[in-house]
Amino acid sequence: MVTRSLEEEYVKLLRDYLNGPGEDQLYVAQQMGKWLLARNVSPEELTDMHGRALEKLGEVPEFVRASFSVLTEVMIEYGNEHRSVHSWRSRHQQMEAELTVAQTMQQTLLPSQLPVYPGLEIGLVSIAAKQMSGDYYDFICQDAERFCLTVADITGKGISAAMCMSMLKYAIDSLREMPLGPDEMLHHLNRIVGRNIDPSMFVTMLYGSYDTHEHCFRYAVAGHEPGFLYRAAEGAFYDLAGQGSVLGLSPNSEYEVQEVRLEPGDVLILLTDGVTECKKSRYYLQRDELVLQMQAEVGVHAQKMANALYNRLLTLSQFELLDDYTMIVLRRT
Repeated sequence: MVTRSLEEEYVKLLRDYLNGPGEDQLYVAQQMGKWLLARNVSPEELTDMHGRALEKLGEVPEFVRASFSVLTEVMIEYGNEHRSVHSWRSRHQQMEAELTVAQTMQQTLLPSQLPVYPGLEIGLVSIAAKQMSGDYYDFICQDAERFCLTVADITGKGISAAMCMSMLKYAIDSLREMPLGPDEMLHHLNRIVGRNIDPSMFVTMLYGSYDTHEHCFRYAVAGHEPGFLYRAAEGAFYDLAGQGSVLGLSPNSEYEVQEVRLEPGDVLILLTDGVTECKKSRYYLQRDELVLQMQAEVGVHAQKMANALYNRLLTLSQFELLDDYTMIVLRRT
């Protein structure tokens, strides 16, 4: 809105420039332009103000005065576009604020510390490709020797992913007191997800239970990348077995329990597809190439291995993270 004081400042600026054109007046004009934009003064208001300013500075020829009617009409379309941009900017700022709240909420859903158990090292790297992540992971301590863990990938990003992540966490928390195996847990979660998310969304997940006394990992997979197993005695990596329908696709899906036992030096690597779909130049890293990267870092502490692998893959992809990246490393000592 154009005020009297603003018009007076504009008249003074215009008078100074007409009396002695110089760079100083033009600089002040640029700053005034920024000030007017910040206060949402429209182009047609500015045109009218310029016409009134000329009237105050002296007699204005009739053809010049008449020309301002045409200019004002033309500026109306610019004004409409200006208001549209201003409205978009306001909506964008509101969206950014909502995303910040959702990001904060999402961080509270993830564990702040990794569990500590004798005879087992745990490493973790989880990085969002953008402001919000579609990856979810959790560690659930059962007793002094056992814990459950889950790693999941939620389709979509932003607030919808944060809401789905919240639903998953509270669903798992509500079921954790029940004596459920990994297959039964996924069966219950599948029904919960199917009833509570949009049909266009789904969740892939690996859910497992680790016994640190027997060093036995029992798990089930719902359409998720199962990961890798490193056998220290053989110096070789193997694909973890396991498959099953994604959560939320069919209410009658069944899941199969898999079991692996870790010997000293053996390593489990659980991950999301942001790891396996690392892009190198113009093509995606092949699985055997990924194994070579892991082979180069095996034998060190689990957290050090997770960090080193992330740095290696980030360098290969020229520091461009195309998807959310989550890797959990379990190493028996």
